[in-house]
Amino acid sequence: MNSTDSNEMKAIAHRLVDSLPDEATWDDLMERFYVRQAIEAGLRDLTQGRVAAAAEVRRQFGLVE
Repeated sequence: MNSTDSNEMKAIAHRLVDSLPDEATWDDLMERFYVRQAIEAGLRDLTQGRVAAAAEVRRQFGLVE
């Protein structure tokens, strides 16, 4: 588990659920959780210096700018 403690994680989960519209589906809920987790992981990578310049990534994958 990351640095988010269990109580904080529960509070975040409650806020995510509460922010869903009444007609939300399980897929909507899972997407919100996944997006939140992906953003947090990206921010951790950033603070720990695990980043690459966009130009370098494009070069590695043969993408044009």
